[in-house]
Amino acid sequence: MTDRTVANVTCLGCGCACDDITVVVKRDRIVDARNACALGAAWFGDGTVPVETRVNGRTGSLDQALTEAARLLSRAKRPLVYLAGDVSCETQREGVAIADRLHAAIDSLAATAATAVLAAQRRGRAGATLGEIRQRADLVVFWAVDPSARYPRYGSRYAVEPRGVATPRGRNSRTLIAVDVGEALGPAEADGRVAIASVDEVDGLGMMRAAVQGRVVEADARFRPVVDLARRMTEARYVAIVADSEPGTTPADPGRAEALVTLAQALNAPTRCALSTLRGGGNRSGADAVLTWQTGFPFAVDFARGYPTYHPRAGAAALLDGGEVDVALVIGTPASLPVPVATGLTRVPSVVIGPRASAAPFQPAVAVDTGVAAIHEGGTAFRMDDVPLPLRPSLEGARAAVVTVRALRDRLSA
Repeated sequence: MTDRTVANVTCLGCGCACDDITVVVKRDRIVDARNACALGAAWFGDGTVPVETRVNGRTGSLDQALTEAARLLSRAKRPLVYLAGDVSCETQREGVAIADRLHAAIDSLAATAATAVLAAQRRGRAGATLGEIRQRADLVVFWAVDPSARYPRYGSRYAVEPRGVATPRGRNSRTLIAVDVGEALGPAEADGRVAIASVDEVDGLGMMRAAVQGRVVEADARFRPVVDLARRMTEARYVAIVADSEPGTTPADPGRAEALVTLAQALNAPTRCALSTLRGGGNRSGADAVLTWQTGFPFAVDFARGYPTYHPRAGAAALLDGGEVDVALVIGTPASLPVPVATGLTRVPSVVIGPRASAAPFQPAVAVDTGVAAIHEGGTAFRMDDVPLPLRPSLEGARAAVVTVRALRDRLSA
């Protein structure tokens, strides 16, 4: 056991994927994660993870676990592969290969942002990297979101405080506007606030787009504040609209996602505008990227016909709820699973390979604990803006997820 300090570690605690963390290790435990926010510090913890391997409720060897997992999956008529959190893109790639080999359906945490993804597919998207927003945005509009709770360093690293090429005085070079939609409030420290009722949100965004395009002469009183905001946005040099693409357990209104996309596109006529959609951690953006790269589709992919097909309305939760799945393979931390998916997995035999697999909220037939990407295992992860980042592990000794999933893939091809 050696004490050490590891610099430039990437945190996967949220979609910001901050890569400036310095991890201090003493006696093979993390004792400090410098620069990490409270969310990041909790994600790192002391770096300890379970090291169990369980087969049908009993402790077993890795060989026994892989043999039983291969038996279950190879005999399945309708298998499902699910890419959960805290694994690298390299591990996710092995999961896609298994789904292809089994003619299985495959889904991931990327589906939690389905409405935003589908809106971009229908309409295109005017986006930017977080670095671009940091350097250029002088007007930042927080649409019904305060990033400080779920994305604590978003403001300090990108959209509020940092100095940039076009914002040399940092916070003093930027204007922050909070748009409060019903009870969903923007940041308290905003320079201005606009309120709109939840039921008027989509129509309000449409009125804003019309105002940007010069098609609104006089707005109804309900929409006058957002129309005035739209006109103010056309006068900025570079506008960033910040919205949460994973607002909670209630499915987001697809009309809202599309209205935000089209507003950002319209603003790129009189000025520059980027839509920054916030996404959670655990490398869920990586799952989106890997699936798109391997299959052409970001989530809800099905290999049943021998080639990938896309079923965005019939993801993992729908397949499980409809009783279509007879065996499931979960790759990643089971605690990161959406509630409908975790509930559905209580009804089918399952194999779980990933960090804290033995602590799954359901009873898997096979559970193999592994290390956590970016803590015990290197590789690649994607930030919420689809920028790939290298992972630098700070602890050693935990079983590698990528090696374990690859070993399962090899068993299935034998």
